[in-house]
Amino acid sequence: MMPPIPGSSSKGTQLEALLAGESNQVANLANAAALLNQFFEEVNWVGFYLNDGNELVLGPFQGLPACVRIPFGKGVCGTAAQKLETVRVEDVHLFPGHIACDAASESEIVVPIVKDGQLLGVLDIDSPRKNRFDEIDQACLEKFVQALVRFL
Repeated sequence: MMPPIPGSSSKGTQLEALLAGESNQVANLANAAALLNQFFEEVNWVGFYLNDGNELVLGPFQGLPACVRIPFGKGVCGTAAQKLETVRVEDVHLFPGHIACDAASESEIVVPIVKDGQLLGVLDIDSPRKNRFDEIDQACLEKFVQALVRFL
């Protein structure tokens, strides 16, 4: 379980306050990754992979260095991008074709970022604990991504 995600509160959000007035996509994604990394417990990688038309390419993140390119349909990120739906994995070692950003990762959640029907990329969060992400985390992260899309 996690505290409320910045961006999901009705009192005006930290995400909106952080991104308001900024139009640079890289800056906004970098701050969004940092914000999530600050508020999520038991995570070891938070970041974005962006659609370059042919595959996903590493974007702003917090964590250890990661693979740069992920084909659509490969690993958790490529699967979420291809299906355009959130993928939550309790044990990454049981996910066929899993691509590790950090060897310590045990569970993962990936949320596609879609704007005007087009895939912009995915939000990827890894944890060193198995079964770290639940339905509440998923719902909150999907709302976070919906709020973020307005600034991309």
